Amino acid sequence: MDHFNYKDGELYAEDLPIAKIAAEVGTPFYCYSTATLERHYKVFSEAFDGVNALVCYAVKANSNLAVIKTLARLGAGADVVSEGELRRALQAGIPASKIVFSGVGKRPWEMELALEVGIHQFNVESEPEVKVLSNVASRMGKIAKIAFRVNPDVDAKTHAKISTGKAENKFGVPWQDVSRIYGDAAKLPGIEIQGVDVHIGSQLMDLDPFNNAFLRVRELVMLLRSEGHNITQVDLGGGLGIPYDGTMPPTPTSYGAVAINAMGNLGVQLIFEPGRLIVGNAGVLVSEVIYVKQGAERKFVILDAAMNDLIRPAMYDGYHHIDTIKEPSADAVFEPMDVVGPVCETGDTFAKARDLPLLEASDLVAFRSAGAYGAVMASTYNTRPLVPEVLVNGDQYAVIRKRPSLEEILDLDTVPTWLDNE
Repeated sequence: MDHFNYKDGELYAEDLPIAKIAAEVGTPFYCYSTATLERHYKVFSEAFDGVNALVCYAVKANSNLAVIKTLARLGAGADVVSEGELRRALQAGIPASKIVFSGVGKRPWEMELALEVGIHQFNVESEPEVKVLSNVASRMGKIAKIAFRVNPDVDAKTHAKISTGKAENKFGVPWQDVSRIYGDAAKLPGIEIQGVDVHIGSQLMDLDPFNNAFLRVRELVMLLRSEGHNITQVDLGGGLGIPYDGTMPPTPTSYGAVAINAMGNLGVQLIFEPGRLIVGNAGVLVSEVIYVKQGAERKFVILDAAMNDLIRPAMYDGYHHIDTIKEPSADAVFEPMDVVGPVCETGDTFAKARDLPLLEASDLVAFRSAGAYGAVMASTYNTRPLVPEVLVNGDQYAVIRKRPSLEEILDLDTVPTWLDNE
């Protein structure tokens, strides 16, 4: 469920007509719904009522400070993968004690900051990393609380580019080597082992891979405890999918039941890292039709949004439902159209042969389920400014990231003196 619905013949974000925002902000732009963000977080967290659980929002899904702060006010923690994301989480009001630091390539200065502010846990991904972390913590006179991310070699049955738990993926340590790796790490100064971490991929639509991975983690926890390790934390990651194309994923309640059942009576704190599930359906990308072009074999709808604004279709073959801002009439004629952007790439295609009502120049459309991995993955390719982000709350809105001017973009470049003296 989200809060983007037709009222009086046009698409609204909560209590605001999207066309009104478009007229004032300009297109393209991202629009997020506060009510949807809040509802999705609450539905997920309520799946673990009565359980010792910490819900750490995966900042990489959408790192806008206003989005993070909205979730922080509900009690969310944060899963971060860089110094920048750590600073964003802290600035948005998430306590360091609710932050876990993941990622395969943490640098020493990132570790220093995390140790200085006192994060909840490092999710360590390799033996070289834990040795560097040991050196940094020892030098600072700090103790780094860690969990190793274990690669359980479980097929998540998702897109190859967002599968993270198979043996050939770069993430985590092999589950077969866990006993030795934990034993070696326990001897390092400045390291306190407290948990096990697993994350097998993103946009999962089936509970079986989760169950398989969670049961493997349970076995590892029992093994590690038998070897003398005090395992008090189990980070089960994120990855539950959203209905991009109308296919319904398992509910958070069902997912929670699988996790709780697998962990049984281990007496650990469960950590979860939902990202897409929280913000995906809480956002749309609004764009204006520039031209409708009849080709030799296809009709093309050319928008002012492009692959640099929303790269999921080009990178992942991602599907996004497209709504017209004006509600189609009951007798509207639909026909197949290719929906494309203005970037000079054939890959700048959002949809092929998509059945849409007849469109004309200046019509507005909205890409649904664009709140996750949209704005955060955008670029200025073709020297196109990053699009603004807007947060709606009831009948009001705020621009939470402005559109930079071309002058601001050009000012980021520096011409060396030997080219600038003519």
